[in-house]
Amino acid sequence: MNRLICHAVLAVVLADIFSGRAQSLDQIGVTLLRTQTTNLDGTGIRVAQAEANTDSNTNDPSMFEVNPTAVSFPTNRFTYSSDAGTTNTFPNLVGNESGHADGVAGIFYGLPGGVATNVAHVDNYDADYFLTTYIEVLSPPNVNAAVVNQSFTFGNLTASSQQQIDSDYDNAAAQNKTLFVSAVDNGGNVHAPGTSYNSIGVACAGAADSHSSTGPTIDNGRCKPDLTVPAFSTSDATPCVSGAAAVLMQAALRGDGGSDTNSAFNIRTIKALLLNGAVKPADWTNANSSPLDVRYGAGVLNVFNSYEQLVGGKQSYTAATTIASGGAHPPTGATGTMSVLSGWDFNTNSSGNSSDAVNHYYFDATNNLSGAKFNATATLVWNRQQNKTDINDLNLFLYNCANSNLVACSTSRVDNVEHIFVPQLAPGRYDLQVWKAAGIPVVNIVSAAEPYALAFAFTTTKLNLTRAGTNAVLTWPVYPAGFCVEATTNLATPTWNTNNFSAALTGSTNILTVTMTNAAQFFRLRQPNF
Repeated sequence: MNRLICHAVLAVVLADIFSGRAQSLDQIGVTLLRTQTTNLDGTGIRVAQAEANTDSNTNDPSMFEVNPTAVSFPTNRFTYSSDAGTTNTFPNLVGNESGHADGVAGIFYGLPGGVATNVAHVDNYDADYFLTTYIEVLSPPNVNAAVVNQSFTFGNLTASSQQQIDSDYDNAAAQNKTLFVSAVDNGGNVHAPGTSYNSIGVACAGAADSHSSTGPTIDNGRCKPDLTVPAFSTSDATPCVSGAAAVLMQAALRGDGGSDTNSAFNIRTIKALLLNGAVKPADWTNANSSPLDVRYGAGVLNVFNSYEQLVGGKQSYTAATTIASGGAHPPTGATGTMSVLSGWDFNTNSSGNSSDAVNHYYFDATNNLSGAKFNATATLVWNRQQNKTDINDLNLFLYNCANSNLVACSTSRVDNVEHIFVPQLAPGRYDLQVWKAAGIPVVNIVSAAEPYALAFAFTTTKLNLTRAGTNAVLTWPVYPAGFCVEATTNLATPTWNTNNFSAALTGSTNILTVTMTNAAQFFRLRQPNF
């Protein structure tokens, strides 16, 4: 297949006309983030929006442009580019307005309901022009945008065609440090460009009439999608994630994640944080060799959870060991401990020619809640390197230090994401390991050293109950987000329901006041809250 892909296969993600805003800022953590922080709106982040024509009646390829007035965004922050030229004015002669583009933009950065409403600049591209100019070339020029939103797919492709597209995007991402956030399509298999290794592939789920593609990829069974958003189609799910990425990048650059802003801003760190902050649907599942759910990826986007983990700061590993290739790697007995239970790291793991390498992160999962158990979540992300077909083999392991038993692991050979989720983890000391297979010249290993990002969270949430006159007052912390209160009158054969409870927020605490009755009432917190 020629490097220039036949654009006749390009298909736009349809099925929504944006008659109503399908996504909810409440559901994906944006509203809560805004109550807990100041001015996190994408300030300073340059983004791009590549759009393909969606109007089947006109079949006009020039329809790719966002109308600034339609999304209440300043015209002087737009650049429009197509084969017909480049301009900073609207309307113009290089293209025409697209309703689909307006809808995506409204969710991405538009006012009033966008996720990142103050991005520095928007480069709005015709999709075909963007592909031939910035993606399908041997040395991709820098698109100069930190985040690129792509609410289109190439539709059904052969495995080899998908692999070519994936490689093109991975090369561009690795060379220019650009995060591509792409739809995986609205049904059937997941499709390019949302299947590329270094991208975030986005699905939709949760709305009554939503529909989305499911993984794994057709080429080698990789886990895609990476994230899910409650939405009517992937067209409006994708810009939710793009906006969340821009917001996290802004937070990283202004130092919310610590002084190492370059590491916090890295596309691997942003991806790891977004995946690790996701809320798990009730039927979410994965396997050791398949780290993400084929429908939901890591779960439902929650940018507040991701932000809280960013704020935990960069936490380097406690100890590093090497072992004979394929050998056992139980906890080392190191005495150091992570200073926080939610945080991240950007580091490098280097293995020898015949020795595996392990970076150990030790956690004391304890708090002042007697017997309280933890939800443990960890996400490891690394890139497919530029102009490489294969990836280095990295894995995640979680060991109980008290008995050296393996609690959980993520060991996919084909994915460049590993993900662990352990609900109801008993308090104790744990060793979270980033493991790398022996380096060159072992077959299918790309390099001895591999930079990676790790996001982690060991969280526990307690529902407190007090009395205020004739009312009962229930309180619980805002982080981690995604919980709702349910009630029942019978614990023997309970029927739990939310009773339309609506909690108020005071500082960093959720407060719910309910009227006491003569009948017994029991309450609990439950995820997911969507």
